[in-house]
Amino acid sequence: MTDWLLGLVPQYGLWLLAATTFLSCLALPIPASILMLTAGGFAAAGDLVLWQAFAAAAAGGIAGDQLGYWAGRGVGAAVLSRLRADPARDRLLARANAMMDRRGLVAVFLTRWLLSPLGPYVNLVAGTARYGWPRFTIAGMAGEAVWAGLYVGAGYGFAGNIAAANEAIGSALGMIGGAGAVVVLGYWLFGSAPGRAALRDRNG
Repeated sequence: MTDWLLGLVPQYGLWLLAATTFLSCLALPIPASILMLTAGGFAAAGDLVLWQAFAAAAAGGIAGDQLGYWAGRGVGAAVLSRLRADPARDRLLARANAMMDRRGLVAVFLTRWLLSPLGPYVNLVAGTARYGWPRFTIAGMAGEAVWAGLYVGAGYGFAGNIAAANEAIGSALGMIGGAGAVVVLGYWLFGSAPGRAALRDRNG
């Protein structure tokens, strides 16, 4: 399916890009990241306009987030119950719930790009829990802008070399995730009361 979609980019361009990111935010198996890289490559070749490709990708993602959120507000309990019948989705939902409980605003932002597989489930959980729509929307828009900027920008920067661009983004996200884990661990060890207690116990 990926090759078929890539073949449609020159013909349908921005509309295809927006539809792809929209559907991916509903947990459908659509290769949105690859399409964004490809669109960036076409922008580098002059076949698409860079800012328009970025706007289309971000707009599709934001619209998908909104649909997921309002679906959660309307029929969230029933949808979540059906999703939990699948063990893999149940695990994703458990992680999404835990993230929203601990850090709602940050969870919405990070699951747009750094932890994107959780994004559709965070949308549903946020809606079901009646998480504030303005905060959800602001964090979601910021996260989608980062997501679109990373992938469309990488496709543009690598002039359509999808493999190289994808590898570069994977390395960058890995470094960001590792740095974030170090910051969280440092806060837990030195900033929180349980962390300080554990550190004192270890040092005697």
